[in-house]
Amino acid sequence: MIEGLSHMTFIVLDLDRMTRILEGVFDAREVYASDAEQFSLSREKFFLIGDIWVAIMQGEKLPERSYNHIAFKIDDADFDRYAERIGRLGLDMRPPRPRVEGEGRSIYFYDDDNHMFELHTSTLNERLARYARGLEAAE
Repeated sequence: MIEGLSHMTFIVLDLDRMTRILEGVFDAREVYASDAEQFSLSREKFFLIGDIWVAIMQGEKLPERSYNHIAFKIDDADFDRYAERIGRLGLDMRPPRPRVEGEGRSIYFYDDDNHMFELHTSTLNERLARYARGLEAAE
């Protein structure tokens, strides 16, 4: 039986640059760096974002961008603060996609290796409740 999410791994060209992104945007805490010791496929670092284990491994960046992404929950009151952090790091923010009212707000951005991240202000239950009201509720 699946117990939950174990970790997420991102392959990145520059471990130090991704470290700055994880710490600067997500307040990630570095808990391990392989440095000269290599236990896995390549040099790696482990972080905690809240209680979520995020691994980064050195390698080639993704060849292109897509809409595949990881979304982290944020409080709506922190929305502008996170957008500012992302801007300070010079990351490419996408315009938000059209949404119906009550669906929450999102910040979408790419790292230097073409991974997309989302910071979202709503929950699954809130979205399902909004969708249950149907399209006519949006007008």
